Amino acid sequence: MPHETGVEAQHCAPAAFQLFNEALRELHTTPGLVRAAIAVSLHAFDDVVPEHVEGDLQNLALRVMARCRSGQPAARLAHLHEVLFEEVKFVGNVDNYYLALNSYLPVVLRSRCGLPILLALVYKAVGEQVGLQIEGLNTPGHFLARVHTDEGWQIIDPFYSGQALSPAEAFRRIEQVAGRKLTYDERYFEPASHALWLSRLITNLQAVFAAEGRQIDYAAMMELQQALASV
Repeated sequence: MPHETGVEAQHCAPAAFQLFNEALRELHTTPGLVRAAIAVSLHAFDDVVPEHVEGDLQNLALRVMARCRSGQPAARLAHLHEVLFEEVKFVGNVDNYYLALNSYLPVVLRSRCGLPILLALVYKAVGEQVGLQIEGLNTPGHFLARVHTDEGWQIIDPFYSGQALSPAEAFRRIEQVAGRKLTYDERYFEPASHALWLSRLITNLQAVFAAEGRQIDYAAMMELQQALASV
């Protein structure tokens, strides 16, 4: 299946590959990043309707906005956490971390648990729809987010129920995940581009498929990586 990038898909589901490449044209936007993440899930689930997934995110944003009477950023942030982490209860899948389902956005929205990078995507997608500025952080072995507040940037860990972390606490969290002492590096907290965000999401699936010996699925993810690298 040829595409304008010159990459051909021999293993990736055609609908997934087509939607993925269409989304790459808008990858600089959050809706483009969301659409690309949905496309990745289409390789595993051919009944995914992208508009329904986007609608689920929009409905979460509407729940937040319905409570925001003042319109102040602090109020929006508080209500965002109230809805996502106290009521809907999004949380990291600690018990079954190395599970492909944790990397599929439609599944994460339904199960309300997943990998850090997917929960950060939900946080960003919903938070930006209520007027907040949110970025992913390219932290090694983990994935964090940060949200802009009146006091500056605040680091958030969506995997642990939206915990707010200081830089020192965030670094300790990275060491905790790594299971060893690390040398502090400010680059750990640099914003992740949407391309890097998407690449890390796919890399997670590649690791799962490699461990499980799922060669065709692994090759499919390689095709998505190649398409991403060509834009």
